[in-house]
Amino acid sequence: MRTVYHLPLSPFSRKVRIALAEKNLDFDLQVEKVWERRAEYLTLNPAGQVPLLIDEDGTAIADSGVICEYLEDRHPEPSLLGGAPAARAEARRLIAWFDLKFDREVTRNLAFEKVMKRFYDMGEPQSERIRAGRQNIRYHLDYIGYLIDRRNWLAGDSLSYADLAAGAHLSVLDYIGDVPWSEHGTAKDWYARLKSRPSFRPLLEDHVAGLPPPKHYADLDF
Repeated sequence: MRTVYHLPLSPFSRKVRIALAEKNLDFDLQVEKVWERRAEYLTLNPAGQVPLLIDEDGTAIADSGVICEYLEDRHPEPSLLGGAPAARAEARRLIAWFDLKFDREVTRNLAFEKVMKRFYDMGEPQSERIRAGRQNIRYHLDYIGYLIDRRNWLAGDSLSYADLAAGAHLSVLDYIGDVPWSEHGTAKDWYARLKSRPSFRPLLEDHVAGLPPPKHYADLDF
């Protein structure tokens, strides 16, 4: 059985979990408290981060982007990158947008400051970073709305890793109540479609001790 080492509120772990489910690949989940720097885990993944995939043959694959490319090579159907080179390039562009730009401008300013800092014992959240994250997310939700006004899914006609990356980040922020859905109807409708997929629903069952999600978090008709 495949194993995914993860943290419940890691957007990169969540992206991999959705991808595996979309490809109908069974896997077990193992929480890895990366701040403990376990020697056994560092042997498998010297970067010391999640996610880490241990495939059925024991192969260890680290980094969500590398894992997703590996899954696409090993299990090409259904494709989550698209067929034509231009379509695959657009999906990869948007994956980078959310896993780099969105993460830097929004996720780190909100989820890291408000949740992960306490696990890493890195002091109090910085209010100016939280304010920046709450301002920046509106720009990104507008961009999602712009894309969905012109396409069925973010990168084109079909669901892709771009949707998985964006949805994974937003699901973490939704868990902590930091997505202004009421101001961004088109983005909300896209997220509701993604949220309703069987691959996404296990994420809605995640709970962090001492940090319950808002009532709408697991509601498919939020």
